[in-house]
Amino acid sequence: MRTCKLDNMTLSVDFAAGHITSLILNGVERVVAATPLFRVRLRDGAGQTYHYTAYEAGTRAETEKGGLYCDFPAPFEDLTVAVTLTEEDGGVRWGMTVNPNTGDAFAEWVDFPRVTLPDLKREDPEAGGEMLLPYNEGILVSSHLERDATDFRFWNPEYPSLGCYSLFPNMISSQMMAYLWKDCGLYIGAHDPARGVKALDFYQNGDGTTIQPRLFCGVEFGEHFETDYPLIWKATDGRWESAAEIYRGWFEGHLPPKARKVMGDETLPAWYGDSPLIVTYPVRGWHDTDVMDPNPMFPYTNALPVLDRIRKATESRLMVILMHWEGTAPWAPPFVWPPYGGVESFTQFRNALHGERDMLGVYCSGFGYTTKSRLVDDYAPVDYYEKNGLAAGMCAGPDGSIVSKICTAQREGYDICPASPVGRKLLDKAYAPLFEESGLDYVQILDQNHGGGQYFCYARDHGHPPAPGAWMTGSMQDMLGGWNEKAPAMLFGCESAAAEPFIGNLRFSDNRFELNYFTGRPVPLYAYLYHEYLRNFMGNQVCGDLRGDRETLCHRIGYSFAAGDCLTLVLSPDGRIQSYWGQRDLSDLPNEEKVLTFIRNLTRFYREEGKPYLYAGRMIPALPVECPERELIGNWGTRSFTLPILHTTAWEAEDGRRAQIVVNPEEWDVECRVGGVKMTVPALSAKVFALEL
Repeated sequence: MRTCKLDNMTLSVDFAAGHITSLILNGVERVVAATPLFRVRLRDGAGQTYHYTAYEAGTRAETEKGGLYCDFPAPFEDLTVAVTLTEEDGGVRWGMTVNPNTGDAFAEWVDFPRVTLPDLKREDPEAGGEMLLPYNEGILVSSHLERDATDFRFWNPEYPSLGCYSLFPNMISSQMMAYLWKDCGLYIGAHDPARGVKALDFYQNGDGTTIQPRLFCGVEFGEHFETDYPLIWKATDGRWESAAEIYRGWFEGHLPPKARKVMGDETLPAWYGDSPLIVTYPVRGWHDTDVMDPNPMFPYTNALPVLDRIRKATESRLMVILMHWEGTAPWAPPFVWPPYGGVESFTQFRNALHGERDMLGVYCSGFGYTTKSRLVDDYAPVDYYEKNGLAAGMCAGPDGSIVSKICTAQREGYDICPASPVGRKLLDKAYAPLFEESGLDYVQILDQNHGGGQYFCYARDHGHPPAPGAWMTGSMQDMLGGWNEKAPAMLFGCESAAAEPFIGNLRFSDNRFELNYFTGRPVPLYAYLYHEYLRNFMGNQVCGDLRGDRETLCHRIGYSFAAGDCLTLVLSPDGRIQSYWGQRDLSDLPNEEKVLTFIRNLTRFYREEGKPYLYAGRMIPALPVECPERELIGNWGTRSFTLPILHTTAWEAEDGRRAQIVVNPEEWDVECRVGGVKMTVPALSAKVFALEL
């Protein structure tokens, strides 16, 4: 038995039995069930998988250093696993080594360290808490049942990839998570400078919550896997900001390639600091699977009167980001250029925007190879695929099969592996005209590749290990870095915000925090960790149809503004403001005058008062704000939740000033208390509350 006694945390591990026996936080036992400390998957040359847990070891022996050494029965009697546990910097440090001791197999992944804590608080109000995940920029989950009823539920990531996996670096942006109670919390962090692939997740297990970090090994046949980085557990005070502080402290000492603070970065374009208003709309069709005929916003210059009206009403610089603009077919990567309607028409529109000091960007659709568009009948580049032997550059499964599940309603095809020579060459060729000829200011180049990560590939002839691992992160960093050099005047982004390894490459991304209302409550964890290094925009708010007694677009605008993101308007094909991308019923649109007034007021506030904090400030814990609340219902089901009508965040500016920003999306002045101090926030506006140093 090994026991670590630390401030506010006592951890006991029975290595001989193979599990954690006790975790006492703030004087209360938190372990509710015995759970194997680890689980390992091996894969042999035929693709067969074998699963072992600490309970199935032939021998379990505690080492002199207080760790665990195991070996296993046939057919892998040579397999050994070693676990270490040490005290470090007020917490504990876990480590693990897996050695198959045979050239016929490799370790594919390990789940480690595993522990089962109480059910979440909606299922267990007395003992339960909330899970903090850096999922889709930041979420607090309080119910397994609500989460498991959605597509954002617990999944075991497998080939072929899906975008909704709780996977780093993809929808999970950071290598940390935390279980939080009112009085305390458990921080769980993988402090891995290589930022290899990990599934950070949890699931309901009987009457408990099993915490399951999955570490993908990315090794060759016969190689051993070792966590050459610490897996850290620490006690916190229960606030999500406190867990974020622990991780931010590590991050700032281990920056990923090209990551640098926004303030003073002369490589960034001038518009970055002007907080442009994003205006996005399609030029063909209306939604993702419509008939792709040109709509009233095409030719491109048809939109200029609409954009002029928005620019004047909001007093904002605009960043127009086009959808369904590709000359091949919408949602049909990788080839996108020339634009629909021809280069001349596109260039005329771009030049008109630049003449008004506005910017032009486009959405692309990630690392797919389209063999047939389901939206445009005559786009099916199968011959090109076969003639050029492109199968050698596609993500393959363990059995060698090539399958894709990404956007199958819009296209048929496969997922490109950018770590393969064929895949890398294909992507570089497909996007070269975009970099060299378009004159664009921004490209959301990795739509579908959430966070900027690539998809799983098990191919044995691509020059990478035969299973997911840190090589995936390295290959993406290398390719994105090359693209940055080829198009230094152009910013890139991805769907969701850039995962941590890529924040130096993807400086402006589609932050769709509203998706977290499906399964919990969004929190600005991403901005807390990374806002000094990059900005994002509000995104197209897909599936954002939250309903209450009033339309919620202004509330979502208020949340994004407080988080430091640029704001977004989604337009219908006839130029009206929609509530979100994907809205079908245009009989119930937002009040345009209210929305435009709110954005104008926030734009003025940003320029006159908020920029020192919201442009490149450092987020800090906010004081509590007492204000009225409102109940909302998600349009996707019956889940209801109550939210404050005001949005707030706190910041430290570069010069050391500290302030709390309070945003009011309502059409009336709202009285509130900030840290017990009474104040009034004007209607459709924001206010600064100075904080003492």
